[in-house]
Amino acid sequence: MTGPRMTDPLPIVRADNATLAHGSRVVLAEASFTLVPGEIVGLLGPNGAGKSTLFRALLGLIAPRAGSITTLGRPARTGRPGISYLPQQEPNGQFLSAWDVVAAAHAGNRPGLPWRNRAARAAIDAALAETGAAGFAQRPFASLSGGERQRVLLAQALAGQPRLLLLDEPLTSLDPAAQAETVGLLSAIRARLGCTILVSSHEISPLLPVMDRVLYLARGQAALGPVDRVITGPVLSGLYGAPVEVLRAGGRIFVLPGEAPAALHQAV
Repeated sequence: MTGPRMTDPLPIVRADNATLAHGSRVVLAEASFTLVPGEIVGLLGPNGAGKSTLFRALLGLIAPRAGSITTLGRPARTGRPGISYLPQQEPNGQFLSAWDVVAAAHAGNRPGLPWRNRAARAAIDAALAETGAAGFAQRPFASLSGGERQRVLLAQALAGQPRLLLLDEPLTSLDPAAQAETVGLLSAIRARLGCTILVSSHEISPLLPVMDRVLYLARGQAALGPVDRVITGPVLSGLYGAPVEVLRAGGRIFVLPGEAPAALHQAV
């Protein structure tokens, strides 16, 4: 695992006592953390903990109720160059080639039929090559395997040459082999481009080989740090406000509510 590259004097993301809310419900309360250039951070937590809300705040789609969030050294806002977001929901690419899916993102929101000059086409080809998708760029997107689709979608995100890459559950619905390929690709992207990657996931284990730190959200609270310091029984029990036990076995981490049975301890 390659550690963060400290080549940029400013944090890529800074939250200062940021409170995020949906209506009257506070999702994240007075959270403070920074993400530095060139690190891969896993965004973890139970459903409803605020992972998607945090992504929306980083994209400038919602404003903090209190405190502040800055991206690339300035207050978060929509349409900021240098930030790419890969949502969990795939685009409707039934009638598009993989190349066209990437090209659609590169065109942005410009009206009318897109006209792509040589530089634009070169940027699209480079993004597909970066993710190993050039070999099937002309195939229909709908015909691709889960792992191949993920490569195309990552190329779509890379077309904007991001400094901050936000990935919402990119490992969902992938088999273990495809998960491992995607995780390895994230490591290669970070190594070559030096961008910061914030990736949400329901499971921490596939990300362990490449993750520098983990940002864990629960019950409106946030904890950021190395995996061995954050994914522990005491820290997670404090976040959840209830007993939580963490078991490690075979390179995997299991987070369990309450105290694990003795038989399970013996099994692992």
